[in-house]
Amino acid sequence: MMSEPVELLLVEDNEDDIVLIEEAFAEAKLMNVIFTVRDGEEALAYLRQEGPYNHMRRPGLVLLDINMPKMNGFEVLQAMKADPLLQSLPVVMLTTSDRDDDIVRSYTDGACSYIRKPMTLKQFAQAVMNFELYWTMVSRVPPAKN
Repeated sequence: MMSEPVELLLVEDNEDDIVLIEEAFAEAKLMNVIFTVRDGEEALAYLRQEGPYNHMRRPGLVLLDINMPKMNGFEVLQAMKADPLLQSLPVVMLTTSDRDDDIVRSYTDGACSYIRKPMTLKQFAQAVMNFELYWTMVSRVPPAKN
């Protein structure tokens, strides 16, 4: 039983991690659409459909790194949860941090999941497979609204 593809917004500034994440999703062979932005300000512009993103659909799920330029992941998460149009979007913190403080803050600020990035493509592909199975087959993500 496969549900509709989930549109994902990846908010990540590290080019190597972007490539690793895209390769892991491709290797998992589960159909999701991934859009990538590279900093927190760009993420909010995308989500609010401002400027060059005014024609984009809102994603069904946001994968959010913590350590980024301009606005960090916590600032983006707080802005999303304070915005009535964005507060219901599920946010998964996808980061290299394994600090307890970062994990607690992520959940306190409204993230629905916290995933530490594995270091190898094989580990990451397995994590993505499990992640995608959960988000496409187990959980229910409402369709994105424009």
